[in-house]
Amino acid sequence: MGAQVASKSKKTRTVKSTNTSKKAKSNNQSNRQTIYQRRFRRHFDELKWLYTELYNNKSMFAELCEMMEQYYRERNDKLKALDRKREKDPNWYKRNDMLGMMLYIDNFGGTIKGVQEKLDYIQRANVNYVHLMPFLDTVDGESDGGYAVKDFRKVRPDLGTMEDLDEFTATCHRKHINVCMDFVMNHTSSQHEWAVKAKQGDGEYMSRYFFYDNPEIPRRFDETVPQVFPTTAPGNFTYLPELNHWVMTSFYPYQWDLNYHNPRVFNEMIYNFLYLVNQGIDVMRLDAVPYIWKEIGTDCRNLQQVHTLVRMMRIISEIVCPGVLLLGEVVMEPVKVAPYFGTTEKPECHMLYNVTTMATTWNSVATRDVRLLKQQLDTVNSLPKDYVFLNYLRCHDDLGWGLDYWTLSNWGMTEFSHKHYLNDYFQGKTARSNSRGELYNDDETTGDARFCGTTASMCGVERAGFEHNGKMMDEAIQQDLMLHAYMFMQSGIPVIYSGDEVGQVNDYTYKQDPRKCDDSRYLHRGHFRWDLAEKIDEAGTVENRLFEGLNQLETLRKREKAFVSTADTWTVETYDASVLCIGRYYDNDKIFGIFNFSEQPKTAWIHEDDGDYRDLLTGQVTRAEAVKLEPYGFKLMKWIR
Repeated sequence: MGAQVASKSKKTRTVKSTNTSKKAKSNNQSNRQTIYQRRFRRHFDELKWLYTELYNNKSMFAELCEMMEQYYRERNDKLKALDRKREKDPNWYKRNDMLGMMLYIDNFGGTIKGVQEKLDYIQRANVNYVHLMPFLDTVDGESDGGYAVKDFRKVRPDLGTMEDLDEFTATCHRKHINVCMDFVMNHTSSQHEWAVKAKQGDGEYMSRYFFYDNPEIPRRFDETVPQVFPTTAPGNFTYLPELNHWVMTSFYPYQWDLNYHNPRVFNEMIYNFLYLVNQGIDVMRLDAVPYIWKEIGTDCRNLQQVHTLVRMMRIISEIVCPGVLLLGEVVMEPVKVAPYFGTTEKPECHMLYNVTTMATTWNSVATRDVRLLKQQLDTVNSLPKDYVFLNYLRCHDDLGWGLDYWTLSNWGMTEFSHKHYLNDYFQGKTARSNSRGELYNDDETTGDARFCGTTASMCGVERAGFEHNGKMMDEAIQQDLMLHAYMFMQSGIPVIYSGDEVGQVNDYTYKQDPRKCDDSRYLHRGHFRWDLAEKIDEAGTVENRLFEGLNQLETLRKREKAFVSTADTWTVETYDASVLCIGRYYDNDKIFGIFNFSEQPKTAWIHEDDGDYRDLLTGQVTRAEAVKLEPYGFKLMKWIR
């Protein structure tokens, strides 16, 4: 009898424990729902107003709200916890330990799982922000480097699966690495499900693109819309004989522009966006965002409706996944880039690319003249400190010479002749150049062209290695490190292109691939050279000198608080057109970075009477006055209070 009582008592305790567990689980779910509802209520009025102003469609807005909640429910607990953590620390990405790396999955690790196996190397390179270049399903031979997406919910089969991506991002989060991917929102592949149905004459899907049954409206668009690729893909429309219709194709004929006048397009693309961030993506790069709204009689760039769409995306992400950052790809001058940050009250993108500064940097390399670069940096530094730029020397794309030619003309440099000089210089056709590379979209009619090449090749590593010239190699390595040190001194987050850390040069094997041979951008999109990475511990090798030199700079940047993105940043007069000086100040710490863009020894005449400075690389204490610099030399000097 006693045993029966004991058994009954134990059973009662088990039932109570189970009920308590269920109640706790229910409370947790209720709490999470409360978190969502609080975010939703905070943003609802503005989101409804913006959506109604643009579309005036209550049923589509109601569907959007319903789907937002569904994607929130589907977001896993670890990502929701990360969201809450980042909500409490909204400046988490502005710290001085952020360092990015851009890489192609197939070139770097073969597959997503292969890249996952290389995360230790990525961490050794001090990288905690990995940008995976386009990896969604596309059509072989008509992919534009992955920017013609066939399926937004499928990984390219040769790279892996969505399950692999989810596992990869989870592993990265355990290692405190953030993951960025591209969201191609301006267009789809002509083989996308929508496009296939549109080609079958389905009006519902034709309305998701810009279709016209006669050439009159395309002609009117062409009157005011510039061509993106006038040489390789002239015009803004493609004729489809099977439909006897024209479809808008701003980039390539196999990339069909989406019609965001149609609310169904916006809703469905938002659902794709939310599906992808739920795979663990931390940063979503909004590709070609200035192009996404089209109006006849305009240049179809940077229209006000674009900002409405981006603002709605920001609101939606702050409701569903506030830990996710929006990175805008706006390849334009600063006056057109800055508006994509939005305002303090109504922010849009969290981060933007510092495109013009990148181009102006290489202009300074070719001319040994930093005046235009100094002016460019002054423009960027005058913007609010909350604005975060991603800074880089090279990326996956070509290098366009979008410079301030009005200013250059005042210095006797005309646009046509100067672009010609820059392209000749970086192809190695001028006397003072050790650079190597090729042109992209060379237009013989206008004389305009863009340039392709890796950082190392542009600095002379390729030529020095080919000619076995040790002195030239020393200079090339020094120039490479100087440019990276300068990039680290800029306001924002530095991003390196995979291979730059080991001095990888141009890969000319793309010419042997019929799918790539017509696109010279593959010159700097070669496979990562793991044989070079194996040499980073061999003292004296090119790979060791560059990797360790960058490691020293990266470690220094993480250590010194003046490198936070919100620090005061400004340029300082050096009284030498070849020498650039950047100052950074934060919380009583001040650092000067002084950079010689010339192959000649220089003296920077900096007049600072506030005491001694310590060279952060050598430890030497000196005054910040007549600072001696070796050819392509640089100094990072910290004020001693």
